[in-house]
Amino acid sequence: MPVKILRTLVLLPLFGLLSGCNMVLMQPSGDIATRQRDLILASTGLMLLIIIPVIAFTLLFAWRYRVSNKEAEYDPDWHHSTQLEVLIWSAPLVIIIALGALTWISTHTLDPYRPLSRLDAERPLPAGVKPLTVEVVALDWKWLFFYPDQGIATVNELAAPVDVPISFKITSATVMNSFFIPALAGQIYAMAGMETKLHAVINKAGVYEGLSANYSGSGFSRMNFKFHGLDQAGFDNWVAKVKAEGKPLSRQSYLDLEKPSEREPVRYFSSVENGLYSAVLNMCAVPGKMCMNEMMHIDAMGGAGKESHANRARLEYDNRYAEQGVEAPAATVGGSGRESHSPEQPEGMKPKSTAPEVKPGSAPEHSAHDHGGHQGHGGPAGDNKDSKGSDSVAPGQLNR
Repeated sequence: MPVKILRTLVLLPLFGLLSGCNMVLMQPSGDIATRQRDLILASTGLMLLIIIPVIAFTLLFAWRYRVSNKEAEYDPDWHHSTQLEVLIWSAPLVIIIALGALTWISTHTLDPYRPLSRLDAERPLPAGVKPLTVEVVALDWKWLFFYPDQGIATVNELAAPVDVPISFKITSATVMNSFFIPALAGQIYAMAGMETKLHAVINKAGVYEGLSANYSGSGFSRMNFKFHGLDQAGFDNWVAKVKAEGKPLSRQSYLDLEKPSEREPVRYFSSVENGLYSAVLNMCAVPGKMCMNEMMHIDAMGGAGKESHANRARLEYDNRYAEQGVEAPAATVGGSGRESHSPEQPEGMKPKSTAPEVKPGSAPEHSAHDHGGHQGHGGPAGDNKDSKGSDSVAPGQLNR
């Protein structure tokens, strides 16, 4: 069998596999994603104006000046050509200027914080239209969506009417994450104690994939959800369904939901406790914790003075999962203070059971283990003295 036929037969299964690929980035259903797709294509086309000729001429020169071609002109003393220099430098310079202009314009027009000015390339945004507000919270490992105007919330399911602007407010109750619906718009990061924004619109009815685009632990790969693009009647029916089938979302039920879990099913909440999203954003959903906006107000007023030491317990956030016994399986030993899940202990760490017992009324014996294995600046472990000879042992971490 000829080699060419055999090669074709080997490649046929690969073409069959590729035919099942869903290139959603190149076939978006929202205006913002469409404009981002166009930006990718325009940038790629501009770069190919340089790449293709360079590759073509490289192959041409290699063929023309091969060793076996005795007819090619051989000039070992050639060293300069003004025409070639102008061509080599001017063409890339023009491309770079074009890419720079394209990038500058798109950076401003596609700013996720910028409200929409159109529904698509042919329809401007109608005057007086009210966007649909959705408050997004990234949890371990699921997505929580608040609809403040409708008074409902959902887990791992999102819906919006077609051709209606959507205003997303995005935060995280845990580690940094990334909110991404490829058919709708680009990814936007979700960070604890911060609120990012995204303005977008869906132009075609359908069911689209939403996902986490930033690694966030063991449940990251299953942190997906469905985004439903519906007509207005369909969206109203969906809201009615959530209200009919859902349960109230109180602060306590939110704290139960916030605990790390994987493969979380879709959940509906018919009502939401007032101020819950604001409490999540300001990191004070747990009773007794100080809200960040309260903290910023104290700082703006010049601080709380000597009385601020009483706020320490209200500012300890990081270790509460470990204290509640619901620490995520992938939590690190250093951050939790608990024994490793692996039989191999990290360097510098020992199981807690080996720590010396401190009797009431006696001073604890400081060791390298007490401070993460770090030694003092002045000498070996245990000799933690400053330049004046006084003890300079650092206090325990706040999250312990």
